[in-house]
Amino acid sequence: MTRLRTFLRFWYDFIVGDDWRVALAVVAALALTYALSATGLPAWPVLPLTVAVLLPLSLRSRQRHQALG
Repeated sequence: MTRLRTFLRFWYDFIVGDDWRVALAVVAALALTYALSATGLPAWPVLPLTVAVLLPLSLRSRQRHQALG
């Protein structure tokens, strides 16, 4: 592998990791936080709420995946 390919693969694994849906939800939450901050509305609750929702869903998905195989 070239160095560039290795570098890009590292960042993909670091950002996306095991679940692309969680990565997509985090990107959406960051975009929503930015959009809310541009309007002057309080944006700080978006990320904690995202984590509070995603963490149990991700853990349940991982448990179900491990139980199946």
